[in-house]
Amino acid sequence: MNNATVIVVTSGKGGVGKTTSTAAIASALAKQGYKVCAVDFDVGLRNLDLIMGAERRVVFDLVNVVRGEASIKQALVRDKKLENLYLLPASQTRDKDALTDEGVASVINELKMYFDWIVCDSPAGIERGATLAMRYADEAIIVSNPEVSSVRDCDRIIGLLDAKTVLAEQGERMPKHLLITRYDVERARLGDMLAVEDVVDILSVPLIGVIPESRDVLKASNVGLPVTLSDETSLASRAYTEATQRLLGDEIPITIPTEKKGLFGKFFKGRAA
Repeated sequence: MNNATVIVVTSGKGGVGKTTSTAAIASALAKQGYKVCAVDFDVGLRNLDLIMGAERRVVFDLVNVVRGEASIKQALVRDKKLENLYLLPASQTRDKDALTDEGVASVINELKMYFDWIVCDSPAGIERGATLAMRYADEAIIVSNPEVSSVRDCDRIIGLLDAKTVLAEQGERMPKHLLITRYDVERARLGDMLAVEDVVDILSVPLIGVIPESRDVLKASNVGLPVTLSDETSLASRAYTEATQRLLGDEIPITIPTEKKGLFGKFFKGRAA
């Protein structure tokens, strides 16, 4: 087994950009040369395959593997653009109870034999699907919109990460990274959304990136490409790429993507919990 890192992309609230972020970060890691598997834990809904442009090539899924109906190698879908990027899709026809703790543990342990990074896309909410998605993670990316309800849900997720994971049960604290999505400088200036520093202060999690509200993200999703592959020059793509570099340990100052100055570099404090 290699030194694989299992990371969960989570938030508690739906519609904040978990799946988009999972695809973008998994693709950015693969572009760096790592062997990456993106795992969709959103049993019953399944959107990661759409954003990664793999929906027509899904034959078996995570539930099939957990239940022993297919092998991992049968279920993995290889990306068309990056040969070292794979998807393990969720089932569209089962419910979240189809996943078991033992089954998920077995899948994650087997994936660790083949991949450097396993990026788990958590379903919304704080129920069984979300706790299973985070249970075997080594690190977490907490995705929040700069809105009070989203931040409050993230605070609940932080509590789960510190209580319901294998790391927590072993008395260890999981490293966490805050990713703020759908940020609009003008709306923040007018007070229509929280400022970056307010979100960081409330959650007390090191900031890994700020993704701007952008049509490029929607356009990329509609054509079945992660934004980090569809338009590498877009502000959103660059923001995700830089967030991935920070995940890998690079100390890049954090800038608000639509501003020229790196005002928020001071909020990045490395890979602390």
